Amino acid sequence: MEAREWRAVITAAQSGDREAMDRLVAGWLPLVYNVVGRALGGHADVDDVVQETMLRAVRRLPSLRDPDRFRSWLVAIAMRQIRERARRRGRAAEAAAGSAAAGSAARPAAAADFADLTVARLHLQGQRREVAEAARWLDDEDRQLLSLWWLEVAGELSRRDLAEALGVNRAHAAVRVQRMKERLETARGIVRVLAGPQPAHCAGLRALLTTWDGRPVSVWRKRLARHIRGCAGCGAPRAGIVPAEQLLAGLALVPLPTGFALSLALGGKTASAALLGTGWSAKAVAALGKPAAAVTAGATLAAGGAALLVYERPADPPPRSAAPATSSSPAPGTPPPTSAPPSSAPPTATTEPPDPRPAARYGSVVDAVDEAPDPGRPPGPLPRRADRGLTSTGGPSANLTHRGESVTLRGTGYVRVRWQILPVQRPGSLVMASWTGLEGRLFHVASGGGRRMDDLKPGSPDETWMGSPAIGVTVLPAGAQQMWQNEYFWLDGSVTLNQNERGADYNLIIQPAAYEDVVLDLRTPPDPRAGIVRHGLVRDTGDNRTPVPQYLTRARPADPAGVPQRSEVAEEPQAPGRSTRS
Repeated sequence: MEAREWRAVITAAQSGDREAMDRLVAGWLPLVYNVVGRALGGHADVDDVVQETMLRAVRRLPSLRDPDRFRSWLVAIAMRQIRERARRRGRAAEAAAGSAAAGSAARPAAAADFADLTVARLHLQGQRREVAEAARWLDDEDRQLLSLWWLEVAGELSRRDLAEALGVNRAHAAVRVQRMKERLETARGIVRVLAGPQPAHCAGLRALLTTWDGRPVSVWRKRLARHIRGCAGCGAPRAGIVPAEQLLAGLALVPLPTGFALSLALGGKTASAALLGTGWSAKAVAALGKPAAAVTAGATLAAGGAALLVYERPADPPPRSAAPATSSSPAPGTPPPTSAPPSSAPPTATTEPPDPRPAARYGSVVDAVDEAPDPGRPPGPLPRRADRGLTSTGGPSANLTHRGESVTLRGTGYVRVRWQILPVQRPGSLVMASWTGLEGRLFHVASGGGRRMDDLKPGSPDETWMGSPAIGVTVLPAGAQQMWQNEYFWLDGSVTLNQNERGADYNLIIQPAAYEDVVLDLRTPPDPRAGIVRHGLVRDTGDNRTPVPQYLTRARPADPAGVPQRSEVAEEPQAPGRSTRS
């Protein structure tokens, strides 16, 4: 929308026009989400800060004298909320430090990785991906500035907007941006070295990394940068490095993730009542949690403590009479399904079509270790299941990095589990993650990310993503299915995923996913330069024959690492109005 049109919308919203307010909220929420998400690194507090920013903007909108300054005014509100959140956390950290002697200090809310979300949602590769990952290594202040500068070079903000959001003049803003860019380039160099062959080939770097806990913090940025500057191998110039501003120019905003939810602590009021009291209509409330392409969907309100808005997609179309599309590569041991002809495009949206075959008992096809498909073979079509959105206790993107951490998912839809195996940190026997407390159904529908973790790295004769003889190798339990970089699951109900790290080091990144994103991942062609070795694999047969994950139970054991590998998960008794067929 042009500036002249936005001015009319803002003026109408200031006059109490609720339709204009709807358009204002839906139109500017993605910008606020990007500013806050990148400034906080995607921390679980992002939802709260975005909520506070939008509430304050709506309440103060009548005081805005110049509608042409709305964008810089809104971003300045977001930055004030970010700084206020930092002050609150600083005070809370001081208070916690005084009581930590009685036991281990409470961990902060699980951090969600906005860098990973940026890579996944914008499908970044190569040096663009490198810039997004380098953001993890910046201090809070630099990350806040990067959130503004990224949007400036992408064309979403002007330098005036950036300077006003920082509360400084343009000259001072230019100095701060230049210093931040220098630290960003240093961080890019670290990302480049850690992702390349140097951890295996450089004895000095390997020795340095033995004491690193895997967290991208400033003290380690300085240590690694010092090593890289003084090492002929790690610091060797690389041809074709493109300045960050050229890489970011024209990039789209990261869309709000599926299942984006806002926790609204409103003193006992319902969300709609509180927001309607400010002139915010129910339609605008729904728009708060939706990606830009889906702001017409409805919202449901869940009770308990603070109000929780769970945003659902529009209802799926009625079932078709055609046979369901199925995978060309079902899990081993699966009865051969009636397959649809391969197609290079995603199948038409269908939901749970009738299946003439007798239904298999849920959970009967599990624990089959399969071979890697041919790298050049595209996957079969992925059947489309109902997708009404998921909520996650870890926020839009949960990072599980230590033993004992977990995330609980609820709803109906797809979720991506991204594996990061870290043999350079600690190789050896890996204790697999486990799924506990399942209510409903959970299927293992696809594998992607461009590689299995036992694939050779491009350009390396003996190193896989699970290690090499030089740095050590991560070893799976006997009979455990080899994981891919991205594993996709479909949930209808609720389940908890547990990080059981004992021995080999690994991280899990858990994000609700859209069906279209899964299909795009599976069909991305091999590109060794980007580390993509093979097409993805479809496991979904469209019915109860679809495999369930290994290490899955409906129980809630005290030690989730003790869940047996064999996943015998009986079908739950059918609830009224709920189908047991997939």
